[in-house]
Order: sequence, then structure tokens, then C-alpha cells
Amino acid sequence: MRTDVVAVIPVYNHPATIGAMVDGVHAGGLHALLVDDGSEPGCAAVLDALAARHGPDRLTLVRLPHNQGKGGALMAGLRAAGARGFTHALQIDADGQHAVGDIPRFLAASAAQPGAVIVGQPIYDDSVPLGRLVGRYATHIWVWINTLSLAIRDSMCGFRVYPLAPTLRLLDEVALGKRMDFDTEVLVRLAWRGVPMVNLPTRVTYPQDGISHFRLGRDNVLISAMHARLFGGMLLRLPLLLWRRVAG
Repeated sequence: MRTDVVAVIPVYNHPATIGAMVDGVHAGGLHALLVDDGSEPGCAAVLDALAARHGPDRLTLVRLPHNQGKGGALMAGLRAAGARGFTHALQIDADGQHAVGDIPRFLAASAAQPGAVIVGQPIYDDSVPLGRLVGRYATHIWVWINTLSLAIRDSMCGFRVYPLAPTLRLLDEVALGKRMDFDTEVLVRLAWRGVPMVNLPTRVTYPQDGISHFRLGRDNVLISAMHARLFGGMLLRLPLLLWRRVAG
């Protein structure tokens, strides 16, 4: 197993899929760091069984006392990864949407550009809900406005590799959204700090029996508020962002 990269997987009530995701991460040569985000007892028991089966050399289980949201769980996982000496963290979802077979491609891209975030750029099949697809494009447009760039092709894909040093500095210095707004906000703010983005196409599926924790009303309000905050931040950084475009 690689000792510089760890797979961070936030888990909130995905007992049916998390075992296969752990197997896929291990097949990709990575230690699995699971963050139990206040799951129900049935899922918590599955996570305990996985930890006992694989042992501490292959799997770390971080347990949060109550549900904090995807962003809160990821921040806890990234901090735990840094505390354990890893230099990079591969983020992947627990619900089976992401192609674990692409993990070696993400790792190779990160090894080639270790200072960059490797960002999954989804290739969808017919399983993607139309409403989710349309909503994503609205976020794409705001991200392109708030970075004055097309460098981030899809900020909502939860399959990516972070260089931990700049990411943890950001988490220590800025209060980021703790729910579905995290994935987009962390990329925009890292881009503002000059961290390069590498987009890597990857297939994403939406299983018909899959479990989604996206809450249409609450999460759309949080995402809209995030875009408003980022737009204000972009205006404050406008001279720097324009200079980068001219210089680069």
C-alpha cells in the first residue's frame, strides 16, 4: 500500500455499499480512512465489522458523535489524514457512484503534479436525474464567474485528490460550509490561493436503489448562500484574479 496517499470516505448510512468501496480502495493500493458521520446503529455496526476485518494497517475508522454533514465529515477526515502523516488524500463517496477502478489514474495524475488538486470530471450515463444535471450546470457557471476561469470543470464531483498541506491551511484559516456546499467552496478557495486544478474525466452512475442525502430545500439554500459569499470574495480579489489571467 502507498504510504503517502490515503482514501477518505465520509459515511452516513450506506451499509450496503461501503464494503465494496473499501475493497475498491484497497485494490487501488490505498489505506481507507472512514468517517462515520453519526450513522444509525446498523451502519455503525457494519463499519465496526469492516475495521475489525481489515485491521488498523489497512483501515482507520473515525467516528463523529453526531451528524455534521458531508463537509464536516470530510474536514474531520482530512485533518485525521494529516495527523497520521499522509501528504495527499483521495476523496471518494460511500454510495458506489464513483468508479473505484479509476483510482490508479487519479493517483498517477497526482504523482505527476503533486501540488495540484485532481478533480473528477463526471461522465454520466442515462441514470443521472435530469434535475440534478441542470442544477450542476448552474453551479458550474457560478464557479467560473467566481474564479474568472474555466479551470474547475465540475466542482461538485466528490472524487478527487487533495494535496493536504495547502488544504489543511485553508481549513485552519477559513470557516467552510459543512454540508453539500463544501465540495464547491473548498475548490474555489484553493483556486484563489493559486493551487492548480487538474480535471480528470471519470464515469459516474446513479444506482436506482441508491441513497442520496441531498436535501433539496436545505442544501439549495446553503449552496446559494455559498455562491453569494464567494461572489463577494471574488470582487475583493478581482485585481489579483485579473492579474493572474493576464500574467498566465
